[in-house]
Amino acid sequence: MKFEQHIQEHAERAERAMAMGGPQKLGKRKESGILNVRERIGQLLDPGSFRESGLFGVSYLPEMRESTPCDGKVTGFGKIAGRRVGVVGYDFTVKGSSSSYTNNRKMAHVKEIGGKRGFPVVFLGESTGVRMPDIMGEGMGMNFEGPRFLRTREAPWVTAIMGNAFGSSAWHACCSDFCVVRKNSVMAVASPGVVSMALGRKVTAEELGGWQILAEHSGFADKVVDTDEQVIDTIKQFLSYLPTNNREAPPVAEVPTGSDEASKGMLELIPESATQVYDVRKIIAAFVDKDSFFEVKDRFGRSISTGLARLNGRTIGIVANNPLFKGGSMDGDACSKATDFIVLCDSFNIPLVFLHDQPGFLIGPDSEKRGVIGKVINWMNAVLQATVPRISIILRKSYGRGFINMGGAGTSDEISAWWTAEVSFMNPRTAVTVVHGIKEEDDPERFNDLLKEMARNGGAYDLAAVYGVKEVLDPRETREYLKEALDVHTLRLSGGIGQHKLANWPTSY
Repeated sequence: MKFEQHIQEHAERAERAMAMGGPQKLGKRKESGILNVRERIGQLLDPGSFRESGLFGVSYLPEMRESTPCDGKVTGFGKIAGRRVGVVGYDFTVKGSSSSYTNNRKMAHVKEIGGKRGFPVVFLGESTGVRMPDIMGEGMGMNFEGPRFLRTREAPWVTAIMGNAFGSSAWHACCSDFCVVRKNSVMAVASPGVVSMALGRKVTAEELGGWQILAEHSGFADKVVDTDEQVIDTIKQFLSYLPTNNREAPPVAEVPTGSDEASKGMLELIPESATQVYDVRKIIAAFVDKDSFFEVKDRFGRSISTGLARLNGRTIGIVANNPLFKGGSMDGDACSKATDFIVLCDSFNIPLVFLHDQPGFLIGPDSEKRGVIGKVINWMNAVLQATVPRISIILRKSYGRGFINMGGAGTSDEISAWWTAEVSFMNPRTAVTVVHGIKEEDDPERFNDLLKEMARNGGAYDLAAVYGVKEVLDPRETREYLKEALDVHTLRLSGGIGQHKLANWPTSY
């Protein structure tokens, strides 16, 4: 056979590269129920669609060449549901998937092509950080950073944290539009060992950057799941709502049978008492297409619920006050969560729906220490710069600056109110005490007289009378109203494409 020697050598080199860290390390992962990097890529991509880039890459140090197949990172291009994606898979069985000269070049190529050619890049993250001694001394001179972590959101980035993630995999997670974390994973700037040495005390992985820290405190985790397989499914689900790049409108899906039924029972989901709480996610589920609500950051800033959904087959983004948590009072975390989500939607041409039911921002010394003032205005700026359609509905109460941040006072393209709506500068009961210095228990009769005066003209029909809202809705009409409003405000002149004024907004600000 012609070129027999070449054929044999090529096959042998490919086999060594595909062997990853060897059977012993791969066997331990399998016993633990953890997929290896090639299994992860195989489950993520359509069968037969993966084209690897850099199969024969190894460490630039001669003494490490034989021990660094693919230099610890598997990169290339494939398809998810028929749509093009790039993928960077961290192979923890090879030097802990530590970053080095060769694998950084592999990653840079995939990221660059994804941005230039307009398709998502998925990072399957699990790494120990930078590789030493490669980076020591002269290695720093070979470390060309350039635009390595520059995000301008031409196309989506998605990161999965599937184990220990320090250094590169953590940086990519924080640069991404969506991050899903497998439980028992850890993400931080540096490993517990390094941090323990720096602080002079033992620091556990969980307290440093366990999944609960990421999901409930820092907010870096958009979703938390139990297994590698669920991580992969979550990535596919998220990408199904988004366009391939920011010059396309989001994909349109078939409308599931029965999607119009749940909204007919909307009144059963709403308490008649204005002081009784409820879970706004049940309201959302009742008017969006059946089973289409994909919540984002459900464990973080919980007085705001954010998520992607479909309405009549089209992707929408929802920002909703949730009275079930803190009565709907918005703290700094809720503000950051709302801003982050608005940036996502505006960057990828996803119309926004705001649902008001909030008593204002959570104030006090702790809130001020966490910079709530700046976070409120960050949110306000994001709303004002968004160029996708913005539809706002006042469900019940909406007070003060929160009314404006949620799309009131001309900050949305269309605003309506349920008949249960009430707006004011602040809770009228609080206003009575602030203005008149009287509490209800001091003089109930006088307090109630003053309350009637303070609460005047704040209902849905009062707003409609001055065209402060365009319509007063029966809650059961919400789905049909939104279908019409979103159709009216379709960006026809630009083919559904916004101006992306938020595309350069810093990630994880």
